[in-house]
Amino acid sequence: MIGKIFKWLFRTYTNKLILANVIIFILFLILSAIFGQENIIPLVAMQPAAFFAGQNLWTLVTSMFMHAGFAHLFFNMFSLMFIGNFVEKLIGKRRFLIFYLISGIFAGLVFVLSAGLFGGSILGGKIFGMPLNYGVGASGAIFGLVGLLAVLTPRNHVYLILGPLIAIVLQAILENFITNASLMSIISLIINIYFIFSVFAIISFNSRIQKYSVPVNMPFWMLPIIAIVPLIIIGLFVTLPIGNMAHIGGLIAGLIYGFYLKYKYPKKTSMISRHFSK
Repeated sequence: MIGKIFKWLFRTYTNKLILANVIIFILFLILSAIFGQENIIPLVAMQPAAFFAGQNLWTLVTSMFMHAGFAHLFFNMFSLMFIGNFVEKLIGKRRFLIFYLISGIFAGLVFVLSAGLFGGSILGGKIFGMPLNYGVGASGAIFGLVGLLAVLTPRNHVYLILGPLIAIVLQAILENFITNASLMSIISLIINIYFIFSVFAIISFNSRIQKYSVPVNMPFWMLPIIAIVPLIIIGLFVTLPIGNMAHIGGLIAGLIYGFYLKYKYPKKTSMISRHFSK
């Protein structure tokens, strides 16, 4: 049984990336308990102000494998498991790994450059992010995969789980009105539990349970638009813990690579597009 689990874990680069993210998250918790979270975060998380000062440049890579909490890690790894394994089968293991890492680094660059150059004002901070904010997570690289699929399999249908996104927005709104830290901790715990429930609900194949995760079926070309644009608009009014610029950066990397593959391999990519449009 254990042998089968290890065989599954190391079968694909996607699974190896998921394992790396989980291990690094656990190490972060251990090191934070020993040395204090405030001393560890600057060493692993991107901060535009520090980047422009030439400090901790390696965080462009480490931040890709770091997450703000268990729910953040769980939701990203769930997305990576399905999208990553699909992309890996389409373009091959080695090409997938290189593209994933480049997308994540490019997403980080867009995040720090946009915040550092345009995030100094109130409006700029809302749109591009603030220079002193930290950024972590695999979502920039994952949006690279989404951008690639939006080009290669634009009519292939996928479910966007809106429930967790709605919960994030609701939590951000409540934080502006609720000053009781204990109450907000309880609300945060409930939202984290809902995050996990939403993931298991969508794969339960029970339509009565799935509806609680608010799944929306859409073609792949529409997914990045729905996943980014509304959050940018909402972010003008409510501070959200979401790196929209990193998502856009990863998306751009994916679109560029997708069109490159279509130009270099027109017959293969056309065949893939037709196959996944049924």
